[in-house]
Amino acid sequence: MARHGRLFVLEVSGGGRLFSVNPDGSDKQILVTGARTPDGVAVDIEAGHVYWTNMGIPPVNDGSIERVDLDGSNRVTIVSPGGTYTPKQLHLEADGRKLYWGDREGMRVMRCDLDGSNVETLVQTGYGDDDRRDETRWCVGVAVDPVGRHLYWTQKGPSDGGVGTILRAGIDLPAGDTPGNRSDIEVLFKGLPEPIDLELDLAARMLYWTDRGDPPRGNTVNRTPMDTTNGSREPEILATHLMEGIGIALDPAGDRMFVTDLGGNVYVADLDGANERVILPVQGNLTGIAYAEVAADGGAP
Repeated sequence: MARHGRLFVLEVSGGGRLFSVNPDGSDKQILVTGARTPDGVAVDIEAGHVYWTNMGIPPVNDGSIERVDLDGSNRVTIVSPGGTYTPKQLHLEADGRKLYWGDREGMRVMRCDLDGSNVETLVQTGYGDDDRRDETRWCVGVAVDPVGRHLYWTQKGPSDGGVGTILRAGIDLPAGDTPGNRSDIEVLFKGLPEPIDLELDLAARMLYWTDRGDPPRGNTVNRTPMDTTNGSREPEILATHLMEGIGIALDPAGDRMFVTDLGGNVYVADLDGANERVILPVQGNLTGIAYAEVAADGGAP
């Protein structure tokens, strides 16, 4: 069956919406309304599902994760409100059939099965309200390398604070360790303005991320080789002048990336940052974005 690319985008404004568009910005279709401050989105083509996180109201500890079919039907809550505090970026690890996400005020990196069962905490950066007020503990972006068996995440820090970090640890918790006391955590980069979402190009072994802070390093898209450790290489800035950049999605086969910002723009550019342009402007406040190859009729291939 013929397939074509499709973008799935979250809009915080407008009552909380999930919509899909073609990679050129055409054929916008609203799939979901009434999402509770949606932030991270992931697509499971094999099962024909779109998943997203709801931040809810952060002080209330009422975050959740929902799922619909590719056409927006059959809406189901798989992680009930309070099963996660303030879930942010969502990552589908297709080989292991797991969902991973950063939990901001929960100060955690978490995962579960695709039906929402077996919720686990893999990283815990703090406990209680005092730690929660320390934004350097807030986990936001997340990505998984199933080949290298690594988990990547961001801790953004305060707005444009210059203390954001990108970290890495094993997917599996080392024997004898706890989520709050892991011996295998590496700090790949520190002193970043405000790193948000992550994406991996596994074939090229490259790590990409958005940074929401102020220029020159903030409001940018960046990348670095995945196998560089301890910040030994300066990140390469690929795109600048975003309006509070948030979401990023890669299409390595098409040599392109897609980016969203809170200013309401969806951008496309080559993977090296060339030929950057806006394909969909003024769409409200946009957060997460995912790219998938879907069947010509819009369903699973």
